[in-house]
Amino acid sequence: MSNPFFQFKQFTIRHDKCAMKVGTDGVLLGAWAGTESCSRILDVGTGTGLIALMLAQRSKAVVDAIDIDADACLQAQENAESSLFAGRINVFHSDLADFAQASTHLYGLIVSNPPYFVDSLKCPNLQRNTARHTDTLTLEDLLQYSRKLLAPQGRIALILPYDQKDRLTDCIQTQNLFLSKEVSVIPVPDAQPKRLLAELTSEPPASPAFSDRLTIEIARHRYTDEYINLTKDFYLKM
Repeated sequence: MSNPFFQFKQFTIRHDKCAMKVGTDGVLLGAWAGTESCSRILDVGTGTGLIALMLAQRSKAVVDAIDIDADACLQAQENAESSLFAGRINVFHSDLADFAQASTHLYGLIVSNPPYFVDSLKCPNLQRNTARHTDTLTLEDLLQYSRKLLAPQGRIALILPYDQKDRLTDCIQTQNLFLSKEVSVIPVPDAQPKRLLAELTSEPPASPAFSDRLTIEIARHRYTDEYINLTKDFYLKM
């Protein structure tokens, strides 16, 4: 049986009620997304609340976290309430469309580690399917509703499978968004990129989009300096 919690330096994530456990994707996005000048942040599809807690640690912003799964919301609420940042994290059981219609706030940063399996074989676990597949939140819908909630000068930060880069480019154009920076995430040297970190804005950036690469491991459990520097404020052994 897997460990029901994951201990970080400043908070603990329990994930026994969630379909998707603590993973590298969430940690990457939570450590990478730009929090500067943000007074309010939205985490879409919060799951355990991991990214919301990371962003609360990295900023003084109020963080609103939403999820359509009731058990995930209970778990995220539990993790937030037991943390140092309990007073700045609000968890809502809602889908993004309803939240966008009801919200009275605009956000300086909207983050999402979205469901990303498209037209792939599903497992019998409905909760895990909802967390992993795009049936309930397509990339197009994610960007459309996020744009409505974005403050002037605000940013949208995502992590996606690298093979969805072209699809993201199409969605950006459809929603009149602009790519401001991207990072190709490579598991080990000489491997192909597996993930894409992308930051989007509603206004054209002053300069061409910044593009970079990040390699996670030199070898099994031997992390690169770049990955250590990005995540050392969170992982206990970094």
